[in-house]
Amino acid sequence: MPTPDAATFAEQWVRAWNDHDVEAVLAHFHDDVVFTSPVAARLLPETAGVVRGKDALRHYWATALRMLPDLHFEVVGVYRGESLLVVNYRNERGGLVNEVLTFDGALVREGHGTYLE
Repeated sequence: MPTPDAATFAEQWVRAWNDHDVEAVLAHFHDDVVFTSPVAARLLPETAGVVRGKDALRHYWATALRMLPDLHFEVVGVYRGESLLVVNYRNERGGLVNEVLTFDGALVREGHGTYLE
């Protein structure tokens, strides 16, 4: 299965995040996306870190943005695999994060936020 152009995707992704435009970020995701993140587990404990569906992902990210008004990402690198992109970025606190995105066609079917411990 083809993978989107890594540079183009990362440019759109980081612009949407830095604009705090949740809908622009969500435009890259299937309606039945599954997204895992330890941040989701902390902010929305009922999820146990697993967010299912675009509406739930919208709620998670909107909640996170309200709590992190200074959120800003800087892309460090983008890695391409078969139907997979990994976006390595630095957040507003200087922490390194990887977002691992599995594609089904042009849209993300599954994503994982991973953080340096």
